[in-house]
Amino acid sequence: MAGRINDEDVKAVRDAVPIDAVVSEYLQLRNAGGGNLKGLCPFHDEKSPSFQVSPSKGFFHCFGCQEGGDTITFVMKIDHLTFSEAVERLAGQAGITLRYEEGGYNPSHQRGERIRLVEAHKIAAQWYAEQLATGPEADTGRAFLAERGFDQAAAEHFGVGYSPQGWDHLTRYLRGKGFSDKELLLSGLSQEGRRGPIDRFRGRLMWPIRDIGGDVVGFGARKLYEADNGPKYLNTPETAIYKKSQVLYGIDLAKKDIAKASRAVVVEGYTDVMACHLAGVTTAIATCGTAFGGDHIKILRRLLMDNGSARVIFTFDGDAAGQKAALRAFEDDQKFAAETYIAIAPDGMDPCDLRLAKGDEAVADLVEPRTPLFEFALRQIVSRYDLDTPAGRAAALDEAAPVVARIKNSGAQHEVAVQLAGMLGILDTQFVVRRISQLARWARDRGGKGPAPDQRRRDGAPQQQAGPMTATPRGPALNLRNPVFATERELLKLALQRPELVSPAFDAYGVDEFTAPPYAAVREAIMEAGGAEFGVQDPQDYLVRVREAAPDDTVRAMVTELAVEAILLHRGVKDVDEVYAGAQLVTVRRRAVERRIRDITGRLTRLSGHGDPAELAAVQNELWILQQYDQNLREHGAAAL
Repeated sequence: MAGRINDEDVKAVRDAVPIDAVVSEYLQLRNAGGGNLKGLCPFHDEKSPSFQVSPSKGFFHCFGCQEGGDTITFVMKIDHLTFSEAVERLAGQAGITLRYEEGGYNPSHQRGERIRLVEAHKIAAQWYAEQLATGPEADTGRAFLAERGFDQAAAEHFGVGYSPQGWDHLTRYLRGKGFSDKELLLSGLSQEGRRGPIDRFRGRLMWPIRDIGGDVVGFGARKLYEADNGPKYLNTPETAIYKKSQVLYGIDLAKKDIAKASRAVVVEGYTDVMACHLAGVTTAIATCGTAFGGDHIKILRRLLMDNGSARVIFTFDGDAAGQKAALRAFEDDQKFAAETYIAIAPDGMDPCDLRLAKGDEAVADLVEPRTPLFEFALRQIVSRYDLDTPAGRAAALDEAAPVVARIKNSGAQHEVAVQLAGMLGILDTQFVVRRISQLARWARDRGGKGPAPDQRRRDGAPQQQAGPMTATPRGPALNLRNPVFATERELLKLALQRPELVSPAFDAYGVDEFTAPPYAAVREAIMEAGGAEFGVQDPQDYLVRVREAAPDDTVRAMVTELAVEAILLHRGVKDVDEVYAGAQLVTVRRRAVERRIRDITGRLTRLSGHGDPAELAAVQNELWILQQYDQNLREHGAAAL
């Protein structure tokens, strides 16, 4: 294993790569006020944004699942990397050379497995592209692209390449770049032959498949020669970095326009994505050898932000397979807040064929929303029955009604129910409406199995079950309407976010001055990290040190939550300044003093009459001092601290 990365280099990486720039590669962020940004959490399903990023602090926190941390933590969690791998990836982006505590500079063969596999794919993609551009053998591949309307510039834009027909051209090339046979087999670029690893892809046109961050994680390979006995399309097998159900071809190119336009176009193949993008439809994406499913929806939802105006348009061939794919997509329709549509080109042409036959404008026109996906699904169901007979109409209603009952918007559900009655030729529209309403109620009562209303979070999304990402808070539940807890929370936020406003007074506060156990634990972590005074000297490293000082993941999550959450200003207060901070310091201190006064008053009562005179006098003196201190705080505020 590699040695430990030098602490100064880790800090340099944190400082060099803005957290909002990294997070924006994976989800859409919007202004959340107070200098923070918000978006849909990539770590759990939610319907309204509870994931916040603080660019000034370099931290993120989800108020739903409690995930949080800095830029390195985010990359570790989102891409399932080790700490070293995440630092190495970010260092590569920032152009920072890392030093290692043991053994000097880290040799390439010691780097993390994922980093190595991604690097192998990057080199392979470049090599394949060079073969297509200059290799004499690639004439067949270039002709294939030209016949479909793609020139060399288009091939370069999408990184299309060519794999030579020999047994081990790429394998030998990657060996020369320092990759081991084990790495080549793990990557899926090579496979076992009789005498060792050979190329997996031979004599094929190659499309690099990138993840949402832009790293090449796999390839789609199109058959070119009749002598090739393999399938028409051959994809990278499942590997540590490639899961076909979790990648979308073209997402790296389309993500910004999808977020900006709140619209995504789902097509069926690599050439369809190319045709759409070249025709100006830059929100086009495609699955990679698998049906569009739940994991793909999660990727799109994070980009679309689940707003009601978002659109997802599916394009499918007009044949039976295309219709089946459309119905399969509709099964997941209700996982979107976006409106879903289907677009089928005239004569059943796909976008690539349509562009060849009728030009770019025809492709752009094709993907304009036409038929809602639910309407298409209903028409496909209804078409299978003889609607001229009562039995046929009843059977069609039996199959179609549950589809309509799944529509989550009650107003839309009623409108579609009326449409269904018209499709079936049932004159008693209200009968159909009542039937569907009844099915919807049964589905909610039987199949919803969500938490009761009083057990749901404020954002309306169901709570997550306790697990690795949702640690249970220690101590009693925090009631933020309790002014004691609320003020303690605000003071801790100030200590983490604006330490210069509460230092050095805050560092004299004892852990016992924070009555909520989670807040007391955060106070102790701040103390272990060097106090708010250290935060004034180095704000960025300060938050990292506080998180590292936290005793467990629960307290660590609370630290990031408080570091990201907006500071709440009271009515009439306009700015977070020394006056505001002083008020929070005084309030927390006065409540601690008042608690101590109550304790001493009770002790004094117990001592009166039969206690030791010297002890009684000492207690009376302490009570008097505390009462005087409380009066000074009341009259002079923060100046009396």
